Amino acid sequence: MASFNKVILMGNLTRDPQVKRTPAGQAVTELGLAVNRTWWDKQANQKKEETTFVDVTLWGRDAEVAGEYLSKGRPVLIEGRLQLDSWEDKQTGQKRNKLRVVCERMQLMGSRGDGGGGGGGGRSAPQSDSYSPGGDDYGSEGSYSGNSSGGQSSGGSNYGGGFGGPSEPPADDVPF
Repeated sequence: MASFNKVILMGNLTRDPQVKRTPAGQAVTELGLAVNRTWWDKQANQKKEETTFVDVTLWGRDAEVAGEYLSKGRPVLIEGRLQLDSWEDKQTGQKRNKLRVVCERMQLMGSRGDGGGGGGGGRSAPQSDSYSPGGDDYGSEGSYSGNSSGGQSSGGSNYGGGFGGPSEPPADDVPF
């Protein structure tokens, strides 16, 4: 039986991210994301809107980037997978469940001036920067692709956005 677990959401943060660390030192951040849906109600002859609130968990470098660049009200695009958390309520003894999104890729949206009343303390990212994690979930480094106007300069060509990438583009390995 085939299965596919993929979620793509774009919305605004409901609170400032708080980066925490596991005992092993891995960064983890819990985000609240508000996703809006609008439609035209033909029976009432008016525009309707509903907001869905989604909890998102980010790990590793994604969690660190979120803590550094995101604040309440900022738009963000999240790609990830659904995960069901189950536990027993200590007060009532009932079994509880909660569906959350585990982020696999995050893209910062908007520009430096965007983002609602979040007071991000000057922490803003260049327009449409994205961070793509490396090959596995075990702490391998990913790649940050920002534009070169982000205030980061490594001298020379600034290949890699100045975030620890190589100073020159890689050699072309295409055999034709």
